[in-house]
Amino acid sequence: MSEEEPSPAPGEKENKQKKGVWRLYDSKEGASKRSSRFCPRCGPGFFMANHEDRYTCGKCHYTEFKKVETPAK
Repeated sequence: MSEEEPSPAPGEKENKQKKGVWRLYDSKEGASKRSSRFCPRCGPGFFMANHEDRYTCGKCHYTEFKKVETPAK
């Protein structure tokens, strides 16, 4: 028999990343600060998704591209 880790019992859950609104805020020393940008078209309350090369609003599809630094030759 191979030495594999046993699978979790049917009632046990694996650790998952946080989901929901609380992942959009950082709290330090009793103060909360938003970690994402608000959409400039939709206004406060509508966060923009952070992609590798852009920020995108899920409601109105507004997109801001991140500035790419090119190496000096």
